Amino acid sequence: MTATLTHDNVASARRVPVLRGYRFELVKLVSQWRIRLLVLACWIVPGLFVAAVSQQSTLPTDTLFGRWMHATGWAGPLVVLGFAGTWALPLLTSVVAGDVFASEDRLGTWRHLLVAVRSPRRIFAAKALASLTVILLLVAGLACSSAVGGVVAVGNQPLVGLDGHLLAPADAAGRVLLAWVCVLAPTLALAAIGLLGSVALGRSPMGLLLPALVALAMQVAQMLPLPVAVRLALPGYAFISWNGLFTSPAQVGPLLIGIAVSLVWAVLATVLAYLLFLRRDFTNLAYDGSGRRAITTGLLPLVGLAALTVAVVAVATPSMGSGIEQDKVQRSVATSFAHLYRMQTQQLNRPAVTEAQLRVTAACNKGGGQVAPQGPGNDWRCVVTWHLPGVAAAGTAIYQLDVASDGRFVADGDGPKEVNGYFLVRTPTGNAPNPLWQFDSNVELLDTTPKG
Repeated sequence: MTATLTHDNVASARRVPVLRGYRFELVKLVSQWRIRLLVLACWIVPGLFVAAVSQQSTLPTDTLFGRWMHATGWAGPLVVLGFAGTWALPLLTSVVAGDVFASEDRLGTWRHLLVAVRSPRRIFAAKALASLTVILLLVAGLACSSAVGGVVAVGNQPLVGLDGHLLAPADAAGRVLLAWVCVLAPTLALAAIGLLGSVALGRSPMGLLLPALVALAMQVAQMLPLPVAVRLALPGYAFISWNGLFTSPAQVGPLLIGIAVSLVWAVLATVLAYLLFLRRDFTNLAYDGSGRRAITTGLLPLVGLAALTVAVVAVATPSMGSGIEQDKVQRSVATSFAHLYRMQTQQLNRPAVTEAQLRVTAACNKGGGQVAPQGPGNDWRCVVTWHLPGVAAAGTAIYQLDVASDGRFVADGDGPKEVNGYFLVRTPTGNAPNPLWQFDSNVELLDTTPKG
Protein backbone atom coordinates (compact mmCIF):
# COMPACT_ATOMS: atom_id res chain seq x y z
CA MET A 1 0.00 0.00 0.00
CA THR A 2 2.81 2.45 0.89
CA ALA A 3 4.72 1.69 -2.30
CA THR A 4 1.60 2.23 -4.36
CA LEU A 5 0.88 5.57 -2.71
CA THR A 6 4.46 6.69 -3.22
CA HIS A 7 4.37 5.78 -6.90
CA ASP A 8 1.05 7.64 -7.35
CA ASN A 9 2.45 10.69 -5.60
CA VAL A 10 5.54 10.72 -7.83
CA ALA A 11 3.42 10.34 -10.96
CA SER A 12 1.16 13.13 -9.78
CA ALA A 13 4.11 15.37 -9.09
CA ARG A 14 5.43 14.83 -12.59
CA ARG A 15 2.21 15.96 -14.23
CA VAL A 16 2.28 19.62 -15.27
CA PRO A 17 -1.24 21.11 -15.35
CA VAL A 18 -2.38 22.82 -18.54
CA LEU A 19 -2.70 26.11 -16.65
CA ARG A 20 0.96 26.05 -15.62
CA GLY A 21 2.02 25.09 -19.13
CA TYR A 22 -0.19 27.87 -20.52
CA ARG A 23 1.48 30.46 -18.28
CA PHE A 24 4.90 29.17 -19.31
CA GLU A 25 4.07 29.35 -23.04
CA LEU A 26 2.52 32.80 -22.63
CA VAL A 27 5.67 34.10 -20.94
CA LYS A 28 7.75 32.60 -23.75
CA LEU A 29 5.66 34.39 -26.36
CA VAL A 30 5.56 37.84 -24.76
CA SER A 31 9.28 37.68 -24.00
CA GLN A 32 10.04 37.69 -27.73
CA TRP A 33 10.94 41.14 -28.99
CA ARG A 34 8.78 40.87 -32.12
CA ILE A 35 5.69 40.00 -30.08
CA ARG A 36 6.30 42.92 -27.74
CA LEU A 37 6.78 45.20 -30.70
CA LEU A 38 3.52 43.98 -32.25
CA VAL A 39 1.61 44.56 -29.02
CA LEU A 40 2.92 48.11 -28.74
CA ALA A 41 2.20 48.79 -32.40
CA CYS A 42 -1.38 47.48 -32.19
CA TRP A 43 -2.14 49.55 -29.08
CA ILE A 44 -0.55 52.80 -30.30
CA VAL A 45 -0.25 53.06 -34.09
CA PRO A 46 -3.99 52.76 -35.06
CA GLY A 47 -4.95 55.62 -32.75
CA LEU A 48 -2.20 57.88 -34.08
CA PHE A 49 -3.10 56.94 -37.67
CA VAL A 50 -6.81 57.68 -37.25
CA ALA A 51 -6.13 60.96 -35.44
CA ALA A 52 -3.67 62.10 -38.09
CA VAL A 53 -5.79 61.13 -41.11
CA SER A 54 -8.92 62.69 -39.59
CA GLN A 55 -7.16 66.07 -39.57
CA GLN A 56 -6.03 65.87 -43.21
CA SER A 57 -7.83 67.65 -46.04
CA THR A 58 -7.75 64.49 -48.17
CA LEU A 59 -9.53 61.41 -46.82
CA PRO A 60 -9.21 57.73 -47.85
CA THR A 61 -12.51 57.78 -49.75
CA ASP A 62 -11.63 54.53 -51.53
CA THR A 63 -12.05 52.67 -48.22
CA LEU A 64 -15.38 51.94 -46.58
CA PHE A 65 -16.43 54.79 -44.22
CA GLY A 66 -13.24 56.69 -45.10
CA ARG A 67 -15.22 59.66 -46.46
CA TRP A 68 -16.80 60.19 -43.02
CA MET A 69 -13.58 60.45 -40.97
CA HIS A 70 -13.99 64.24 -40.75
CA ALA A 71 -17.53 63.91 -39.43
CA THR A 72 -17.29 61.33 -36.62
CA GLY A 73 -14.72 59.49 -34.57
CA TRP A 74 -16.49 56.19 -35.19
CA ALA A 75 -15.51 56.07 -38.86
CA GLY A 76 -11.81 55.65 -38.01
CA PRO A 77 -12.05 52.23 -36.31
CA LEU A 78 -14.07 50.94 -39.27
CA VAL A 79 -11.40 52.12 -41.72
CA VAL A 80 -8.80 50.34 -39.56
CA LEU A 81 -11.04 47.25 -39.45
CA GLY A 82 -11.16 47.12 -43.24
CA PHE A 83 -7.37 47.35 -43.43
CA ALA A 84 -6.91 44.83 -40.60
CA GLY A 85 -9.13 42.22 -42.27
CA THR A 86 -7.17 42.55 -45.50
CA TRP A 87 -3.58 42.74 -44.25
CA ALA A 88 -2.97 43.14 -40.51
CA LEU A 89 -4.85 40.18 -39.02
CA PRO A 90 -3.53 37.58 -41.51
CA LEU A 91 0.03 38.77 -40.84
CA LEU A 92 -0.47 38.81 -37.07
CA THR A 93 -1.81 35.25 -37.04
CA SER A 94 1.15 34.18 -39.17
CA VAL A 95 3.68 35.66 -36.77
CA VAL A 96 2.01 34.26 -33.63
CA ALA A 97 0.18 31.01 -34.44
CA GLY A 98 2.28 30.13 -37.47
CA ASP A 99 5.47 30.06 -35.42
CA VAL A 100 4.38 28.73 -32.03
CA PHE A 101 5.39 25.11 -32.81
CA ALA A 102 7.99 25.75 -35.49
CA SER A 103 10.11 27.78 -33.05
CA GLU A 104 10.73 24.63 -30.98
CA ASP A 105 11.94 22.85 -34.15
CA ARG A 106 14.36 25.64 -34.98
CA LEU A 107 15.74 25.73 -31.44
CA GLY A 108 15.75 21.94 -30.98
CA THR A 109 14.00 22.16 -27.59
CA TRP A 110 11.26 19.55 -28.00
CA ARG A 111 13.00 16.91 -25.88
CA HIS A 112 13.53 19.37 -23.03
CA LEU A 113 9.90 20.46 -23.18
CA LEU A 114 8.62 16.88 -23.23
CA VAL A 115 10.77 15.97 -20.22
CA ALA A 116 9.39 18.95 -18.33
CA VAL A 117 5.70 18.58 -19.24
CA ARG A 118 5.53 14.83 -20.03
CA SER A 119 2.38 15.15 -22.17
CA PRO A 120 2.17 16.12 -25.85
CA ARG A 121 -1.54 16.77 -25.33
CA ARG A 122 -0.96 19.35 -22.61
CA ILE A 123 1.85 20.92 -24.64
CA PHE A 124 -0.48 21.39 -27.60
CA ALA A 125 -3.26 22.83 -25.43
CA ALA A 126 -0.88 25.24 -23.68
CA LYS A 127 0.65 26.49 -26.92
CA ALA A 128 -2.71 26.88 -28.66
CA LEU A 129 -4.22 28.80 -25.72
CA ALA A 130 -1.16 31.03 -25.36
CA SER A 131 -1.15 31.95 -29.05
CA LEU A 132 -4.90 32.61 -28.91
CA THR A 133 -4.43 34.94 -25.94
CA VAL A 134 -1.76 36.97 -27.71
CA ILE A 135 -3.88 37.22 -30.88
CA LEU A 136 -6.89 38.45 -28.87
CA LEU A 137 -4.65 41.02 -27.17
CA LEU A 138 -3.48 42.28 -30.56
CA VAL A 139 -7.02 42.51 -31.97
CA ALA A 140 -8.24 44.32 -28.84
CA GLY A 141 -5.39 46.79 -29.26
CA LEU A 142 -6.32 47.54 -32.86
CA ALA A 143 -9.97 48.12 -31.94
CA CYS A 144 -9.46 50.15 -28.77
CA SER A 145 -6.63 52.29 -30.11
CA SER A 146 -8.44 53.24 -33.33
CA ALA A 147 -11.68 54.02 -31.49
CA VAL A 148 -9.95 56.21 -28.89
CA GLY A 149 -7.94 58.00 -31.58
CA GLY A 150 -11.04 58.74 -33.62
CA VAL A 151 -13.21 59.95 -30.75
CA VAL A 152 -10.46 62.12 -29.28
CA ALA A 153 -9.53 63.67 -32.65
CA VAL A 154 -13.01 64.17 -34.14
CA GLY A 155 -15.56 63.62 -31.40
CA ASN A 156 -18.43 61.34 -30.44
CA GLN A 157 -20.64 62.30 -33.40
CA PRO A 158 -23.36 60.33 -35.24
CA LEU A 159 -22.18 57.97 -37.99
CA VAL A 160 -23.67 57.78 -41.47
CA GLY A 161 -24.56 54.15 -42.13
CA LEU A 162 -23.84 52.22 -45.29
CA ASP A 163 -27.37 52.94 -46.58
CA GLY A 164 -27.20 56.63 -45.70
CA HIS A 165 -29.20 56.54 -42.46
CA LEU A 166 -27.79 58.25 -39.39
CA LEU A 167 -26.69 56.20 -36.38
CA ALA A 168 -26.68 57.88 -32.97
CA PRO A 169 -23.26 57.91 -31.24
CA ALA A 170 -24.23 55.17 -28.76
CA ASP A 171 -25.64 52.99 -31.56
CA ALA A 172 -22.56 53.61 -33.70
CA ALA A 173 -20.25 52.66 -30.82
CA GLY A 174 -22.15 49.42 -30.21
CA ARG A 175 -22.06 48.41 -33.86
CA VAL A 176 -18.38 49.23 -34.19
CA LEU A 177 -17.66 46.99 -31.21
CA LEU A 178 -19.87 44.23 -32.63
CA ALA A 179 -18.10 44.46 -36.01
CA TRP A 180 -14.72 43.94 -34.34
CA VAL A 181 -16.12 41.01 -32.36
CA CYS A 182 -17.47 39.42 -35.55
CA VAL A 183 -14.07 39.42 -37.27
CA LEU A 184 -12.70 37.31 -34.42
CA ALA A 185 -14.28 34.27 -36.13
CA PRO A 186 -12.24 34.47 -39.37
CA THR A 187 -9.22 35.49 -37.30
CA LEU A 188 -9.57 32.26 -35.31
CA ALA A 189 -9.83 30.32 -38.57
CA LEU A 190 -6.56 31.82 -39.81
CA ALA A 191 -4.94 31.19 -36.41
CA ALA A 192 -5.99 27.53 -36.56
CA ILE A 193 -4.56 27.26 -40.08
CA GLY A 194 -1.37 28.78 -38.66
CA LEU A 195 -1.24 26.10 -35.95
CA LEU A 196 -1.75 23.45 -38.60
CA GLY A 197 1.02 24.83 -40.78
CA SER A 198 3.38 25.19 -37.83
CA VAL A 199 2.85 21.55 -36.84
CA ALA A 200 2.76 20.03 -40.33
CA LEU A 201 5.66 21.91 -41.93
CA GLY A 202 8.04 22.09 -38.99
CA ARG A 203 10.81 24.66 -39.34
CA SER A 204 9.92 25.34 -42.96
CA PRO A 205 9.10 29.06 -43.55
CA MET A 206 5.97 27.99 -45.42
CA GLY A 207 4.35 27.15 -42.09
CA LEU A 208 4.91 30.71 -40.95
CA LEU A 209 3.47 32.14 -44.17
CA LEU A 210 0.50 29.80 -44.49
CA PRO A 211 -2.20 32.00 -42.84
CA ALA A 212 -1.15 35.03 -44.87
CA LEU A 213 -1.13 33.01 -48.11
CA VAL A 214 -4.56 31.52 -47.36
CA ALA A 215 -5.93 35.00 -46.58
CA LEU A 216 -4.46 36.36 -49.81
CA ALA A 217 -6.04 33.54 -51.81
CA MET A 218 -9.42 34.26 -50.22
CA GLN A 219 -9.11 37.98 -51.02
CA VAL A 220 -8.36 37.19 -54.66
CA ALA A 221 -11.35 34.83 -54.73
CA GLN A 222 -13.65 37.55 -53.35
CA MET A 223 -12.61 39.80 -56.24
CA LEU A 224 -13.66 37.21 -58.81
CA PRO A 225 -17.24 36.87 -60.12
CA LEU A 226 -17.93 33.75 -58.07
CA PRO A 227 -21.39 32.44 -57.18
CA VAL A 228 -22.69 33.68 -53.84
CA ALA A 229 -22.61 30.16 -52.37
CA VAL A 230 -18.88 29.87 -53.05
CA ARG A 231 -18.22 33.36 -51.75
CA LEU A 232 -20.04 32.75 -48.45
CA ALA A 233 -18.41 29.33 -48.00
CA LEU A 234 -14.94 30.86 -47.71
CA PRO A 235 -13.79 31.31 -44.09
CA GLY A 236 -12.71 34.91 -44.69
CA TYR A 237 -16.11 36.22 -45.77
CA ALA A 238 -16.82 37.60 -42.29
CA PHE A 239 -13.92 40.02 -42.89
CA ILE A 240 -16.26 41.64 -45.45
CA SER A 241 -19.83 40.98 -44.32
CA TRP A 242 -19.57 43.01 -41.08
CA ASN A 243 -20.59 46.04 -43.14
CA GLY A 244 -24.14 44.64 -43.09
CA LEU A 245 -24.35 45.78 -39.46
CA PHE A 246 -24.43 49.40 -40.65
CA THR A 247 -27.65 49.25 -42.67
CA SER A 248 -31.26 49.57 -41.51
CA PRO A 249 -32.40 46.89 -41.00
CA ALA A 250 -29.09 45.14 -40.43
CA GLN A 251 -28.10 42.60 -43.08
CA VAL A 252 -27.13 39.81 -40.70
CA GLY A 253 -27.78 36.78 -42.92
CA PRO A 254 -24.46 36.74 -44.81
CA LEU A 255 -22.60 37.76 -41.66
CA LEU A 256 -23.97 34.85 -39.61
CA ILE A 257 -23.12 32.40 -42.40
CA GLY A 258 -19.60 33.81 -42.62
CA ILE A 259 -19.10 33.50 -38.86
CA ALA A 260 -20.43 29.94 -38.78
CA VAL A 261 -18.19 28.85 -41.68
CA SER A 262 -15.15 30.49 -40.05
CA LEU A 263 -15.76 28.74 -36.72
CA VAL A 264 -16.14 25.36 -38.43
CA TRP A 265 -12.83 25.93 -40.23
CA ALA A 266 -11.21 26.96 -36.95
CA VAL A 267 -12.36 23.79 -35.17
CA LEU A 268 -11.39 21.42 -37.99
CA ALA A 269 -7.95 22.98 -38.55
CA THR A 270 -7.22 22.87 -34.81
CA VAL A 271 -8.26 19.21 -34.58
CA LEU A 272 -6.08 18.33 -37.58
CA ALA A 273 -3.14 20.16 -36.05
CA TYR A 274 -3.70 18.28 -32.79
CA LEU A 275 -3.78 14.88 -34.52
CA LEU A 276 -0.63 15.65 -36.52
CA PHE A 277 1.15 16.82 -33.39
CA LEU A 278 0.37 13.61 -31.50
CA ARG A 279 1.71 11.50 -34.39
CA ARG A 280 5.01 13.27 -34.95
CA ASP A 281 8.39 11.76 -34.10
CA PHE A 282 10.01 13.89 -31.38
CA THR A 283 13.17 11.77 -31.36
CA ASN A 284 14.19 13.00 -34.83
CA LEU A 285 16.15 16.22 -34.29
CA ALA A 286 16.20 16.88 -38.04
CA TYR A 287 12.40 16.65 -38.36
CA ASP A 288 11.25 19.10 -41.01
CA GLY A 289 7.62 18.15 -41.41
CA SER A 290 5.97 15.25 -43.18
CA GLY A 291 4.83 16.21 -46.66
CA ARG A 292 2.63 13.18 -47.24
CA ARG A 293 0.99 13.40 -43.84
CA ALA A 294 0.51 17.17 -44.23
CA ILE A 295 -1.43 16.55 -47.44
CA THR A 296 -3.52 13.57 -46.30
CA THR A 297 -4.25 14.75 -42.76
CA GLY A 298 -4.00 18.50 -43.21
CA LEU A 299 -4.85 19.70 -46.71
CA LEU A 300 -7.38 17.17 -48.02
CA PRO A 301 -9.82 17.49 -45.07
CA LEU A 302 -9.87 21.28 -45.49
CA VAL A 303 -10.53 20.93 -49.23
CA GLY A 304 -13.35 18.53 -48.42
CA LEU A 305 -14.75 20.98 -45.88
CA ALA A 306 -14.71 23.76 -48.49
CA ALA A 307 -16.68 21.59 -50.93
CA LEU A 308 -19.12 20.60 -48.18
CA THR A 309 -19.76 24.18 -47.06
CA VAL A 310 -20.34 25.28 -50.67
CA ALA A 311 -22.92 22.51 -51.08
CA VAL A 312 -24.65 23.31 -47.77
CA VAL A 313 -24.85 27.05 -48.49
CA ALA A 314 -26.06 26.41 -52.05
CA VAL A 315 -28.87 24.16 -50.78
CA ALA A 316 -29.82 26.33 -47.80
CA THR A 317 -29.81 29.59 -49.80
CA PRO A 318 -30.45 29.28 -53.55
CA SER A 319 -27.54 31.52 -54.43
CA MET A 320 -25.56 30.16 -57.35
CA GLY A 321 -25.68 33.48 -59.21
CA SER A 322 -23.72 36.66 -58.52
CA GLY A 323 -26.41 38.02 -56.18
CA ILE A 324 -26.19 41.43 -57.88
CA GLU A 325 -29.48 42.03 -59.65
CA GLN A 326 -31.27 45.05 -61.06
CA ASP A 327 -34.03 45.30 -58.45
CA LYS A 328 -31.53 45.03 -55.60
CA VAL A 329 -29.33 47.76 -57.05
CA GLN A 330 -32.32 50.04 -57.61
CA ARG A 331 -33.63 49.48 -54.09
CA SER A 332 -30.24 50.14 -52.52
CA VAL A 333 -29.61 53.33 -54.52
CA ALA A 334 -33.08 54.69 -53.76
CA THR A 335 -32.76 53.97 -50.03
CA SER A 336 -29.34 55.60 -49.72
CA PHE A 337 -30.40 58.63 -51.77
CA ALA A 338 -33.50 59.19 -49.61
CA HIS A 339 -31.50 59.14 -46.37
CA LEU A 340 -28.74 61.36 -47.72
CA TYR A 341 -31.22 63.80 -49.31
CA ARG A 342 -32.71 64.41 -45.87
CA MET A 343 -29.21 65.01 -44.50
CA GLN A 344 -28.48 67.50 -47.28
CA THR A 345 -31.80 69.23 -46.63
CA GLN A 346 -30.92 69.72 -42.99
CA GLN A 347 -27.41 70.97 -43.79
CA LEU A 348 -28.77 73.52 -46.28
CA ASN A 349 -31.45 74.69 -43.80
CA ARG A 350 -34.31 73.73 -46.09
CA PRO A 351 -37.77 72.60 -44.91
CA ALA A 352 -37.62 69.12 -43.43
CA VAL A 353 -38.99 66.23 -45.47
CA THR A 354 -39.50 62.53 -44.76
CA GLU A 355 -38.65 59.47 -46.84
CA ALA A 356 -42.36 58.77 -47.25
CA GLN A 357 -42.88 62.23 -48.73
CA LEU A 358 -39.89 61.90 -51.05
CA ARG A 359 -41.08 58.59 -52.56
CA VAL A 360 -37.64 57.98 -54.05
CA THR A 361 -37.30 55.45 -56.87
CA ALA A 362 -34.34 54.47 -59.03
CA ALA A 363 -34.17 53.09 -62.56
CA CYS A 364 -30.84 51.38 -63.27
CA ASN A 365 -29.33 49.69 -66.29
CA LYS A 366 -25.96 48.19 -67.13
CA GLY A 367 -23.86 48.92 -70.18
CA GLY A 368 -26.34 51.47 -71.48
CA GLY A 369 -29.02 48.80 -71.57
CA GLN A 370 -27.00 46.67 -74.01
CA VAL A 371 -26.20 43.93 -71.47
CA ALA A 372 -28.20 42.06 -68.86
CA PRO A 373 -28.67 44.25 -65.72
CA GLN A 374 -26.92 41.94 -63.31
CA GLY A 375 -23.45 41.22 -61.97
CA PRO A 376 -20.57 43.51 -60.95
CA GLY A 377 -19.07 46.22 -63.13
CA ASN A 378 -18.38 49.94 -63.42
CA ASP A 379 -20.96 50.42 -66.19
CA TRP A 380 -24.09 50.69 -64.05
CA ARG A 381 -26.13 53.88 -64.53
CA CYS A 382 -29.08 54.93 -62.36
CA VAL A 383 -31.66 57.68 -62.72
CA VAL A 384 -33.11 58.63 -59.32
CA THR A 385 -36.54 60.25 -59.08
CA TRP A 386 -38.06 61.93 -56.04
CA HIS A 387 -40.96 64.21 -55.10
CA LEU A 388 -41.21 67.23 -52.81
CA PRO A 389 -44.39 68.25 -50.98
CA GLY A 390 -46.25 70.96 -52.84
CA VAL A 391 -44.13 70.58 -56.00
CA ALA A 392 -45.83 69.06 -59.02
CA ALA A 393 -42.71 68.22 -61.02
CA ALA A 394 -40.53 65.30 -59.88
CA GLY A 395 -36.83 65.79 -59.36
CA THR A 396 -34.28 63.58 -61.13
CA ALA A 397 -30.58 62.92 -60.68
CA ILE A 398 -28.13 60.63 -62.47
CA TYR A 399 -25.51 58.40 -60.86
CA GLN A 400 -22.73 56.28 -62.31
CA LEU A 401 -22.13 53.13 -60.24
CA ASP A 402 -19.05 50.97 -59.79
CA VAL A 403 -20.32 47.72 -58.27
CA ALA A 404 -17.75 45.28 -56.86
CA SER A 405 -18.13 41.49 -56.81
CA ASP A 406 -18.86 41.50 -53.07
CA GLY A 407 -21.84 43.84 -53.54
CA ARG A 408 -20.27 47.08 -52.37
CA PHE A 409 -20.62 50.00 -54.77
CA VAL A 410 -19.66 53.64 -55.09
CA ALA A 411 -22.28 55.99 -56.59
CA ASP A 412 -20.82 59.05 -58.33
CA GLY A 413 -23.15 61.99 -59.01
CA ASP A 414 -23.50 62.93 -62.68
CA GLY A 415 -25.91 65.84 -62.46
CA PRO A 416 -27.67 68.06 -61.98
CA LYS A 417 -24.83 69.76 -60.15
CA GLU A 418 -27.22 71.58 -57.79
CA VAL A 419 -28.25 68.19 -56.42
CA ASN A 420 -25.32 65.78 -56.67
CA GLY A 421 -22.46 67.94 -57.89
CA TYR A 422 -19.40 68.78 -55.81
CA PHE A 423 -19.85 71.69 -53.42
CA LEU A 424 -19.18 72.28 -49.73
CA VAL A 425 -21.90 72.42 -47.08
CA ARG A 426 -21.61 73.59 -43.50
CA THR A 427 -21.85 70.88 -40.85
CA PRO A 428 -21.41 70.89 -37.04
CA THR A 429 -17.86 69.58 -37.55
CA GLY A 430 -16.94 72.07 -40.31
CA ASN A 431 -17.32 72.27 -44.07
CA ALA A 432 -17.82 68.95 -45.84
CA PRO A 433 -18.54 67.80 -49.42
CA ASN A 434 -22.15 67.55 -50.54
CA PRO A 435 -23.35 64.17 -49.14
CA LEU A 436 -25.16 63.40 -52.42
CA TRP A 437 -22.03 63.93 -54.53
CA GLN A 438 -20.55 60.48 -53.87
CA PHE A 439 -21.69 57.78 -51.48
CA ASP A 440 -20.94 54.17 -50.59
CA SER A 441 -23.60 51.52 -50.33
CA ASN A 442 -23.99 47.81 -50.95
CA VAL A 443 -26.21 45.18 -52.49
CA GLU A 444 -27.18 42.41 -50.11
CA LEU A 445 -26.19 39.29 -52.00
CA LEU A 446 -28.67 37.00 -50.23
CA ASP A 447 -31.46 39.59 -50.01
CA THR A 448 -32.66 38.38 -46.61
CA THR A 449 -33.88 41.74 -45.27
CA PRO A 450 -37.47 42.93 -45.79
CA LYS A 451 -38.07 44.91 -48.96
CA GLY A 452 -40.28 47.47 -47.28
